[in-house]
Amino acid sequence: MKAPLSQTDAESKPDLLIMKSRYLRRVLLAGLCIATAYLVVAYVVLPLCWIGYAYRHPAIDKTPGVTTTRDHHPGDPINLALIGSELDLRRVMLASGWLVADPLSIKDDLRIAADTVLGESYGNAPVSDLFLWGRKEDVAFEQPVGNDPRKRHHVRFWKSAELDADSRPAWMGSASYDKHVGLSHTTGQITHHIAADVDAERDHLFETLRASGGLVSEQEVKNFHTIREGRNGGGDPWYTDGSLLIGTLAKSSE
Repeated sequence: MKAPLSQTDAESKPDLLIMKSRYLRRVLLAGLCIATAYLVVAYVVLPLCWIGYAYRHPAIDKTPGVTTTRDHHPGDPINLALIGSELDLRRVMLASGWLVADPLSIKDDLRIAADTVLGESYGNAPVSDLFLWGRKEDVAFEQPVGNDPRKRHHVRFWKSAELDADSRPAWMGSASYDKHVGLSHTTGQITHHIAADVDAERDHLFETLRASGGLVSEQEVKNFHTIREGRNGGGDPWYTDGSLLIGTLAKSSE
């Protein structure tokens, strides 16, 4: 038979329960603090660090906002950048449904004119040369629109001399949509005329890269452009929201 609890034991039992309750609350509070810290680091701090990385790539802040023509007139704006090797760039762009544009020549200009009249597609039609950092584009890609040679999606890329911490260049890009073929407003030469909303073409290109799984990560650099509208070398108007989209390409297995 158990001895009855003394008055001291009876009084200490509620105190013990209170202590246990306080201990559990402290454990739960500590767990909540750890979980909150994780969410802040994973979903706020690290993404901000990536944005900082995007700005830290040596090529980003050294890139003019607008390209130039051969005779130093303003060209199309720079509106995107892809980070990776040339092999990564070509592989991802081809996998995303883009074709490499042929080199520019008078023969190809005449073919574009003939195809326009005959309504025949030319999926690898050349693009006119534009200049960044004193040199023309390193490579250009395009997407035909149906069988209409007058319309196409296209983008020019320039490889940066500077590399990031992982020895990757930035491919600075100028993407725009060709809406029809005509004569240049400034030179009278046969050329494609672009749609004014260059952001729509920038966004289209990134949509194709996402769909193919070609991007490891991406960020938007706001206020990259201080001048947000103008006319290119062919006299076509353009405008932008001022943002630069940056994508890191998936590495090639080759």
